[in-house]
Amino acid sequence: MSKSAFKALVAQVTSSIAGLPVDDSLAGVLNARFPEGGEVFKSIEAACHKAIAEGWMCENEHGGIRYGRVAEADAELSGFSIDVVHMKDVVGPRHRHPLGEIDMIMSIDPGAKFDGAPRGWLVYGPDTAHRPTLTEGAALVLYLLPDGQIDFSRPK
Repeated sequence: MSKSAFKALVAQVTSSIAGLPVDDSLAGVLNARFPEGGEVFKSIEAACHKAIAEGWMCENEHGGIRYGRVAEADAELSGFSIDVVHMKDVVGPRHRHPLGEIDMIMSIDPGAKFDGAPRGWLVYGPDTAHRPTLTEGAALVLYLLPDGQIDFSRPK
């Protein structure tokens, strides 16, 4: 699968949520429109595994986390960027979401949880921060960031 084909696949999601507030209610919208057992979710998940096997996704590694930015924020993605990480029983670096963060959690091991959330969608609102934590196994997490904004600087 090419990066452009992957972007088009994810654009089904981003175009559906364009203009909606990035807040707790958005997770409910995403879980209803793109449930973890649904065709779109499964297609994106399969594409992630294929892209990792092809070597162009999650091509970087640090601290036990494989990661990479797949696409910069642009009009095709309704202003969102795409990052994908592979984590297994690890706590990642603290970061802040100036405009929020949308997480698509794709468990590899049954029961794996990202920040305590199971397979599906998790949303952090604007100006939130966390240390991304994967417990009970491995998972891929696809991050959609409004305007591609993420801040890894230390709090003042």
